[in-house]
Amino acid sequence: MEFAGRLKGRVAIVTGAAQGIGARYAKALAAEGAAVVIGDVLDSTPVAEAIAAAGGKALAMPLDVTDPPSVKHTVAETVREFGSLDILVNNAAVFSTLALKSFEQIDSAEWDKVMAVNVRGAFECAKAAAPEMRKRKYGKIVNIASGTVLKGNPLMLHYVTSKGAIVAMTRCLARELGDDGIRVNTLAPGLVITEAVRAHPDWKTDLLDYQVATRAIKRESVPEDMCGTLIYLCSPESDFVTGQMLVVDGGSVMY
Repeated sequence: MEFAGRLKGRVAIVTGAAQGIGARYAKALAAEGAAVVIGDVLDSTPVAEAIAAAGGKALAMPLDVTDPPSVKHTVAETVREFGSLDILVNNAAVFSTLALKSFEQIDSAEWDKVMAVNVRGAFECAKAAAPEMRKRKYGKIVNIASGTVLKGNPLMLHYVTSKGAIVAMTRCLARELGDDGIRVNTLAPGLVITEAVRAHPDWKTDLLDYQVATRAIKRESVPEDMCGTLIYLCSPESDFVTGQMLVVDGGSVMY
């Protein structure tokens, strides 16, 4: 891990970062010099230890994004440990455990769980983080959506709908927070191959091959493919960019 310093002195929270893409986001931010708080309902200690072993600064925090006291506590501990909060990456989401199914087979409890984590979780975190960013008249909120929003993928109605809500939330927050110097943008990955996706029984080889075939750059997407865009959205290089959605999917979606 090389520390290039584009985010030197910044402090970030990454939600849902104990594993998968979130863990890679946390390591990428740390590699650019940010102090990173890794929040997750799962144990995020191994990720924090890996960052520290490479010379970075990290703090593992138990975090349930659907629980306002848990979110507020994480923000408070972040400021107590590192002195400020400059970056929020709203990555926590329900995805890899979802079975592909017709919308008529999605029960209300599953729908509500997806909306609670994927939509309200991002709302709770933004609401808790904004006052700290406002104190410094500067901040970056990166919400994670999905290229499926622009495709209308079948068999994932609750997930795709939740990510459409994230895009709308980003635009509204960008308007509300612009005068406070807080930029709010959306990173929208295509299907990224993580260990959880590879192990999922519904994501069979032919379906993964189909995803690759829709791309201009015909290969599987890995978590590292997202990191350059994430760092850009968190860095001063994007200080005049807000309310936008950047799709990173190898050219499957073009708009």
